[in-house]
Amino acid sequence: MTEYTSDEMMSVAAARALGDGMSCFVGIGLPSTAANLARRGHAPNLTLIYESGCLGAKPSRLPLSIGDGELADTADAVVSVPEVFNYWLQPGRIDVGFLGAAQLDKFGNINTTVIGPDYANPKVRLPGAGGAPEIAASCREVFVVLRQSTRTFVEKVDFVTSFGHGTGKGDRERLGLPGAGPTLVVTDLGLMRPDPETSELTLTELHPGVEVDQVVAATGWKLKVAGDLGTTPAPTEAELRILRDLTRASA
Repeated sequence: MTEYTSDEMMSVAAARALGDGMSCFVGIGLPSTAANLARRGHAPNLTLIYESGCLGAKPSRLPLSIGDGELADTADAVVSVPEVFNYWLQPGRIDVGFLGAAQLDKFGNINTTVIGPDYANPKVRLPGAGGAPEIAASCREVFVVLRQSTRTFVEKVDFVTSFGHGTGKGDRERLGLPGAGPTLVVTDLGLMRPDPETSELTLTELHPGVEVDQVVAATGWKLKVAGDLGTTPAPTEAELRILRDLTRASA
């Protein structure tokens, strides 16, 4: 069997979550890698939407930003940013929002704003929100992909940039948010999904060769583990070939 890295396993697992015929609002970075891998592989009819107004983008390489000309050049249509948000996103017309994070807490709330308790004088000031808060609020469901460590998986985020499940089940409904929120978190160690009763993220699958203790040690809260814990299938040679071709084209 072909050897692969933990990042490749993460990208493949994230890509598999996207079905053929879905529409996906794509964030730059790891989400874009996964979404473009899915479109080049098992989901050729996946519609990729970028917040710059590119609908149905089919980039030949990974975009450097939402303003990368490759997205507009390969899109089915390019519309205004207000149209993307007001017509496509906010009414719930997009199936999945695919996001990254600097911090993620046990209820799927995302921080991409500041690290540290003092907003005015943070330890690190991050790039900020962009369109992520609207994506997290309005897409029918949200997938999150990021590398797992106690720095990224925290008990409570320093700043809620994009709302997940708040403090638990029912918070989204009380705020009137139309989307289901985070339904899947993909890391380099495994998969997490919200508990149906509490909305707390629960480990549901381990990637091949990963032990539960590793995931627990890389989590900043007392992680719950599903009773029917599964194992993610290893990447196929075809998936790795497509991913590596995409990566090489983007170098």
